[in-house]
Amino acid sequence: MADSRVKICGLRSVADVAAAVAAQAAYAGFVFFPKSPRHLTTDQARLLAFAAPPGLMKVALTVDADDATLDAICDAVPLDMLQLHGHESPERVAQVRARYGLPVMKAVGVADEGDLAALTEYSLAADQILIDAKPPKGADLPGGNGLSFDWRLLVGRKWLRPWMLAGGLTPDNVAEAIRLTGARQVDVSSGVESAPGVKDERLMAAFVKAAQ
Repeated sequence: MADSRVKICGLRSVADVAAAVAAQAAYAGFVFFPKSPRHLTTDQARLLAFAAPPGLMKVALTVDADDATLDAICDAVPLDMLQLHGHESPERVAQVRARYGLPVMKAVGVADEGDLAALTEYSLAADQILIDAKPPKGADLPGGNGLSFDWRLLVGRKWLRPWMLAGGLTPDNVAEAIRLTGARQVDVSSGVESAPGVKDERLMAAFVKAAQ
């Protein structure tokens, strides 16, 4: 099994970006969602994007953002990918891809087998799919809640696009999650934090090492 590529989401400082690079993460996620403790303004994100070396994929996470919001983000921040983490339809995913000319990753929440059909549907519209734990009813955040789902649901399944596993991953469980699901890519946010929105460079390094 090849090393799994790691996305560290919710970076908030130049030091966070440096720690992600030192840990050998493949993707850096910037969150544009005011309810999140990891939310950035476009000015903050621009600084972080310019601090990122070539080769680190810079991903903007948005939640049901309209064109005006996405225009403002894409105009201000040099990005490599857009991550849609709300209730965007496959049609909306296709629109965003066409409008911005950037690869689009669509997050899909999974709680049980009934949620898997949506993965096939979205894999027709997006460049990648992010398979995340479905948030609890009434949750403020669509992701980054530190919750996992039953990874056995994914065993032996294939989709048309590359996919990434998210939801409740930590340095302690990521190797097992990869072993069970065959994930070639994994995403972490709260699992490498010492407090909500506060990244811990030692946990980041431990997570990437465990994923590899």
